[in-house]
Amino acid sequence: MIHPTALVDSTARLADDVEVGPFSIIGPDVTIGAGSVIGPHVVIKGPTTLGKRTRIFQFASVGEDCQDKKYAGEPTRLVMGDDNVIREGATIHRGTVQDRSETTIGSRNLLMAYVHVGHDCVIGNDCILANQVTLAGHVTVGDYVILGGLAAVHQFCHFGDHAMAGGGSIITKDTPAYIMINGNPAEARGLNLVGLKRRGFSHEAISALTAAYKMVYRQGLTTEQALVEMRSRFELPEVEHFAASIERSTRGITR
Repeated sequence: MIHPTALVDSTARLADDVEVGPFSIIGPDVTIGAGSVIGPHVVIKGPTTLGKRTRIFQFASVGEDCQDKKYAGEPTRLVMGDDNVIREGATIHRGTVQDRSETTIGSRNLLMAYVHVGHDCVIGNDCILANQVTLAGHVTVGDYVILGGLAAVHQFCHFGDHAMAGGGSIITKDTPAYIMINGNPAEARGLNLVGLKRRGFSHEAISALTAAYKMVYRQGLTTEQALVEMRSRFELPEVEHFAASIERSTRGITR
């Protein structure tokens, strides 16, 4: 299962059925779960933990030292869940002690070719990052998020659940849950209606979120006024989740 040209450190912990392709390098303090396939010319540096059924394609660099100039060789971590796919040339860096000391990626995510995930990022579950998406350090991405190709996200930005960014977007502020953004600089374009329908959101929830979106973006209310208005009109968990994602913003929301 391990190609004879691959270099696997003696302290790396690989499940018995893990496949490792030609010329790949797996360093110390690396753990790889069952059913995983590591392609050719992949470099994995620890401390890194990869869950079950991880698939990594050629020339990816996973768990490398971060590019933060404050980094001084501390043993920070990369932790990934199960069923993730990392395509060609992607780069994923470990965390820094100035933040969480850990870069965290959930399960069932697709990181397409040449995606970069910077230090201390947190990515949820079931996300798609299209070709050449770039996440600066300290970015938080929720569940079921889609980032179009070449989108760039500024450090410390938050991206709410079920949100979507169009290709080439330059994102410097927080994106609330359920919102679709696009442009340079990115602007809110509406709800991610197609995504919500595909994921089984009820007609009642979508109608309420549409009204809540208009309160924030179309009616000339302040953010505080919009939050009070939507909570007074709707008691649905989806609306509360939308409101909470706005309240969590530290950089201001994309308008």
